[in-house]
Amino acid sequence: MPQSDQPGRRGFLGRAAALAGVSAALPSTSLARPRRAEFQLPMYARAQDYKSLKQSSHDPTGGNADFWRIAPGGTHEIFHSAGPGIISHLWFTISAQSPNHLKEVVLRAYWEGNAKPSVEVPIGDFFGLNLGQYQIYESAYLACSPGRSLNCYFAMPFRKSARLTVTNESAGQVGAFYSNVDYLLIPSLPEDALYFHAQYRQAAPCVPTVGEKLNTSGAKNYVYLETRGRGHLMGVTLGVLLNADGWMGEGDDMIFVDDETAPAIIGTGTEDYFLGSWNFGGRDGATPFAHRYYGAPLIDMPERVGGRYCCYRWHGDNPVTFTRYLRHTMEHGHANDRGDNFFSVGYWYQTEPYTDSPPLPPAADRIPRIKSS
Repeated sequence: MPQSDQPGRRGFLGRAAALAGVSAALPSTSLARPRRAEFQLPMYARAQDYKSLKQSSHDPTGGNADFWRIAPGGTHEIFHSAGPGIISHLWFTISAQSPNHLKEVVLRAYWEGNAKPSVEVPIGDFFGLNLGQYQIYESAYLACSPGRSLNCYFAMPFRKSARLTVTNESAGQVGAFYSNVDYLLIPSLPEDALYFHAQYRQAAPCVPTVGEKLNTSGAKNYVYLETRGRGHLMGVTLGVLLNADGWMGEGDDMIFVDDETAPAIIGTGTEDYFLGSWNFGGRDGATPFAHRYYGAPLIDMPERVGGRYCCYRWHGDNPVTFTRYLRHTMEHGHANDRGDNFFSVGYWYQTEPYTDSPPLPPAADRIPRIKSS
């Protein structure tokens, strides 16, 4: 028996014995009397010990030029703070010369002074706009509002320091980058607080298999993310550009947890993973939707060449835990028989403040384009 367990267990046994002695002397009716539950106040009605702060692009002169200009190839630091603290909300809106700026401007986040970022994602993809076009929607953690404002509510804790940057990888100027980063400073973080991560991936196009009717290994699946450490998966966003007619969504989700050889979780289809069904309504009956934990807010030209889908799925009800290793994958078509363009971001928390992500493709290669066979 671990030493740390003994006092608690002794105390429990002692209390149990005392309760048994007292109850034996009481009338039997007292045992059936329900204990009155304590009223639980919402957290917002209780005293807090954090300090609310914001770092923004406000005009320090007091004027109305509340934005930053970012030259082609330029990087701007939009947030830097010592800890301990928690970033609670990001809000951005962007005016840029390039119509592809959602794919060309890159958001990076660095925790605890690491040189490697824990977030390295084109800014549109990070906010679920994986095909580089604005679409109004709301979910539990990400949203895009009228006026092209981008919002994120993932909590991002840090112990010593946090730093966020944006880089303009387009050939044109970002004429106005508006930013509000809300955060709080606290006395200390819990020991089990984990670091937020987001990883970008793409396959443009996915390579279809030939002649394979079954897939049990997941070896040729599209990979949303891969990481080593301890943590839990929060979800994914996915943009799909169709290179051929037909339904793109017969691919099963397969998640490898602490075992690189076999998936621990296997689903029943792409639209099922995103908690829709039946091709999201099927061709011209396909209907966009956006809910708290799941959605397909963009469905354009469904099941036709050039068709576009943006989907998201959050595991906030049951984050997928891992202790050593995680690889989240999905078939691209049944047994990987389709060659569409996939653009995705995986979101998770883990103990390490950085991870080794694959290098970002060049900005020009991130622009969705139909790939004819």
